[in-house]
Amino acid sequence: MDSPFMEAFAHGLAEAGIGVVRFEFPYMAQRRATGRRRTPDREPVLLQSWRDVVASLGDPQRLIIGGKSMGGRMASMVADELDVAGLVCLGYPFHAPGRPERPRVAHLESLRTPAVIVQGTRDPFGRPGEVSAYRLSPSIAVHWLEDGDHDFVPRAASGRTAAQNWAEAVEATATFVRAVSLVGGRP
Repeated sequence: MDSPFMEAFAHGLAEAGIGVVRFEFPYMAQRRATGRRRTPDREPVLLQSWRDVVASLGDPQRLIIGGKSMGGRMASMVADELDVAGLVCLGYPFHAPGRPERPRVAHLESLRTPAVIVQGTRDPFGRPGEVSAYRLSPSIAVHWLEDGDHDFVPRAASGRTAAQNWAEAVEATATFVRAVSLVGGRP
């Protein structure tokens, strides 16, 4: 939760006047405590972590949840259930790298929660040509970051910097949050 990527997003959104709450899944908290790498918790534990955090924050209709990669994927799996106002996924893992034939999108076809997925055009977890072939719910918008990888970092030859892509991603997220807040969450 305190990686340079997450720090940049939390601070950027705070500067835009948007409150941010960060948390760690149990396996990450244990890694921090012991210093030893662990595999991620199983899906039921990850989903329950989201349920617990949302329950601790009050009215879910006033919350927009989301995360980076797997954190965003898990948030997307509980967003409708928890009746949150919106969903933000940063670098969504549409499929494992090199495995586009095994997409992780079935639940996104019927998602009711307004959502934005911010994705780099070079993300090995889902590039534009692959993502455009998926049947995503009309409640989902995808914002593409030019030449960005899974962490939105472009190649030097692109003429863009990580800071530029991160700033664009923060702005796309802030714009989405403001729009959802103005309409009061779900249509």
